[in-house]
Amino acid sequence: MTETKKTDILEKGAIIQRDGETYAIAPHTPAGLLTPAILRNIADVAEKYDLAAIKISSSQRIVLVGLKEEDIDSAWADLNMKPGSAIGICVRSVRVCPGTTFCKRGKQDSMSLGLKLDEKYHGVQLPAKMKIGVSGCQFSCAESAVRDIGFVGDNNGFKCYVGGSASAMPRIGDLIAEGLSEDDALALTEKIINYAKEKNSKKRLGKLIEEIGIDTFKTEAGI
Repeated sequence: MTETKKTDILEKGAIIQRDGETYAIAPHTPAGLLTPAILRNIADVAEKYDLAAIKISSSQRIVLVGLKEEDIDSAWADLNMKPGSAIGICVRSVRVCPGTTFCKRGKQDSMSLGLKLDEKYHGVQLPAKMKIGVSGCQFSCAESAVRDIGFVGDNNGFKCYVGGSASAMPRIGDLIAEGLSEDDALALTEKIINYAKEKNSKKRLGKLIEEIGIDTFKTEAGI
């Protein structure tokens, strides 16, 4: 009898690894913020289940690698953290730089905006995956211009880029707004995400914009 090949377990946030046997899980860490207690607990879980590695991801998550399938549920219970949306068709991540909260170069409060976007949209189901970046200055440490929705702070507020991607076919997002307040940025994000839902395209925003044109996108999205 042929053994069934293991795959990702979406409902448990478990990603099959290269060995075809073990899994990785990624707890949700909004804006990459952690506490000593969280770090201690993650270390305890890694030791308890004899994990192969603890890996910091580019999406500001801590990934626990090498978990046996029968240990997935108990590991999540021990972590007592929500899964990060590292897989699935949804808002995958909201990547956030330190902004004016911590960074001497910050021009805008990226932490405040990023945490609000994370709370509202992280894991929200969409027709295609989406990534969001929020940077407090034009050094753009959250790489906002290559996110589906990206914000970059300057002296006048936030700029908004849309349709960026760092995939196999990289694309710099289109600049669609400048001088945005935090409230403006939240309202604009809602328009873009509502448009993505209504359009119901399986293409990421950049591909869709290339097909219909940025002006048509702005008109249809009410921007």
